[in-house]
Amino acid sequence: MGKSKEVWDQALSYITKDVEEILLPGFESDEVIGDFKHFMMSLSRYKFAGKMLEGKRSVLEIGCNTGFKTMLLSQFVDVVIGVDYEQEAIKCAKERFENDRRTYICADILDMLPVDKKVESVVALDVIEHIAPDDELKFMDAVVRNLVDTGVCIIGTPNITAAAYQSKESKMSHINLYSHERLKQLLQKYFDNVFMFGMNDEVVHTGFPGMAHYLIAMGVGKRSL
Repeated sequence: MGKSKEVWDQALSYITKDVEEILLPGFESDEVIGDFKHFMMSLSRYKFAGKMLEGKRSVLEIGCNTGFKTMLLSQFVDVVIGVDYEQEAIKCAKERFENDRRTYICADILDMLPVDKKVESVVALDVIEHIAPDDELKFMDAVVRNLVDTGVCIIGTPNITAAAYQSKESKMSHINLYSHERLKQLLQKYFDNVFMFGMNDEVVHTGFPGMAHYLIAMGVGKRSL
């Protein structure tokens, strides 16, 4: 290839300079190998949340699991606090990804007291469908308890209209599915403004909600309760 190869070799040496190799935790590895398309859609949700919160100083991520996707959020905000009740997941997050901008806490959000300093935003993607209906208000109370008055909350969950297309594993664990209207009404109890989005594959939109496979609700400004 002559000159072309020489130029590419120079570029490659620059691209790979000081790059740290990251080994995916088991959960993410299984997701990538099992369904790479789904993994890309999941990352797209995190990128959307990060873009919506760009410039915020602090984010509390509920259901951070092993902390891998928290790294995407931390590209847009100053500090991310990840919380999950799975001890092994938090152990992995602390060992691999914790630094001065990403910290991880092992706790059940339903029992969690406010963090040391209230955060400017909360992100909970693919979490609320795992919360029993009897606990959803307790869950939301925990969210707003950790938010400043002008805070932003982003919640993402599969659309109940797409339930027929869920995997067997999802059907087992998704015990509280939401429609567009029900999710909006839930956040309206806690926030002055609620903005609704739909998602199909990697595309986030404001189109017909019944056809969206995934729902994203963004609450802005805590209501005086």
